[in-house]
Amino acid sequence: MIGRKQFSSLALSGVTIAALMVAPCPLFADTFLEPAGQIASDQRSHLLWVTGITMIAVIPVFVLLPLILLRYRRGRSGATYKPRWEYSLPLEITMWGVPLFLVGVLSLALWQSTHKLDPYKPIEGAGPPVNVQVVGLDWKWLFIYPDLGIASVGELAIPVDQPVAMTLTTDTVMQSFIISSLAGQIYAMPGMTTELHVMADTVGAFEGENTQYNGNGFVGQKFMTRAMDTADFDGWVQKVKSDGVALDEAAYGVLARQSSQEEAHKGLASGAMPSDAIWFTLPDIHLFHKIVGRYHTGKPLPLAAQPGTVEFSAATQEAAQ
Repeated sequence: MIGRKQFSSLALSGVTIAALMVAPCPLFADTFLEPAGQIASDQRSHLLWVTGITMIAVIPVFVLLPLILLRYRRGRSGATYKPRWEYSLPLEITMWGVPLFLVGVLSLALWQSTHKLDPYKPIEGAGPPVNVQVVGLDWKWLFIYPDLGIASVGELAIPVDQPVAMTLTTDTVMQSFIISSLAGQIYAMPGMTTELHVMADTVGAFEGENTQYNGNGFVGQKFMTRAMDTADFDGWVQKVKSDGVALDEAAYGVLARQSSQEEAHKGLASGAMPSDAIWFTLPDIHLFHKIVGRYHTGKPLPLAAQPGTVEFSAATQEAAQ
């Protein structure tokens, strides 16, 4: 039996949860509930709107259930007893009509949101899009800037209020890319490419990660997205060009091993690089297309060319020496 105090506690809990979802809170750092871009903001609005519509069906249940238990509890006199009652037209219309209406409204909202938040849809911004090619590895993310001749691991730098056009693939198993504060997740697979467009509207650092389990290093496969103003971004590009190491075949072989970002950092980074990132210059601007094309030959890759195998590790170690 639910008493008045328990019912009040349930109501207070519901109000608290709703307030946390709407109000800024450190609990939701690096999520779309604290959006740093228009896409994440639209996702947040969609969630709150859908939640509000759903409450039309949910709230009456939470309100009426304890009231019914209180009214018809054992030993209470005054409640009408109708053992032969079995049908009520208004009640049937309410029970079936309201859910059908809500399903229709939610279906329309989902259809509109799906088209509005299409990850392939370009974003209008203050300047031309920054092209970034993303390669998922074990267990790190490689970001290639083909137009700028640089690349990085563990750090994705982007200019504020300028669109970023990403093309994604992996050189290992399927992975799921997400920067929660900027956009939703999207899957990437070897030999295939997909697209994601994002844009930050505020300066800051936002965590990105892989949400598809891919082995022992899954938990540590994270990176920082650093949104900068244009001047700081240009300075970052120049610093990467001056302090980065060449992303040649040997360096890529070290990256492609099954290793954490920290382990790759020890083998590749120079003293001028930050501890949480690896910077590269890009001798071959077609590297991304070569990575994708390796899976399009129609023949299985030899063991020495398959990331994560003993043969591949031995071959890359010899190349690095």
